[in-house]
Amino acid sequence: MTAEDGPLLRVGQGFDSHRFARESAVAKPLVLGGVVIAGEPSLEGHSDADAVAHAAADALLGAAGLPDIGEQFPDSDPALAGADSMGLLAQAVELVKATGFDVINLDTTVVCETPNLAVHLAAMRDNLAGTLGAPCNVKAKRPEQMGALGRGEGIACIAVALIASRDAAGNGSINAAS
Repeated sequence: MTAEDGPLLRVGQGFDSHRFARESAVAKPLVLGGVVIAGEPSLEGHSDADAVAHAAADALLGAAGLPDIGEQFPDSDPALAGADSMGLLAQAVELVKATGFDVINLDTTVVCETPNLAVHLAAMRDNLAGTLGAPCNVKAKRPEQMGALGRGEGIACIAVALIASRDAAGNGSINAAS
């Protein structure tokens, strides 16, 4: 699908979740939005299990009508074991751009009972914005002790992305402020 096939603006949504690693699992850091959060249990996953980067990639890929992160970067690929998810997100941005779209913005919500993410949100926003080349927002919400997330069993993230097609003359993307 290319920019010529559809509307000027497209929205995509993404979701990802990972459980915290069991104590017997190989120790690796907790990474969210490309930020290493020291002293916290890591998340289980084939890559670095960065739920923020995964949800963001799915939102962007979905907006462009491309296959999701699982098809683009399958967990059955041994080359992706321990992969840097921000690198995968950068590859997703390039796939979106190859279809004739540019990223306008990204909004994400991380849902977890613990850890407290308030001091890490600005760094996550900066990392995402640097990778996407567009404004990014990251919010954190607690599930108020409801369900698996409320019991502190893992972390989930929801993301929404807006992309815009470049005009046929190749004059770049629309101005998000107009």
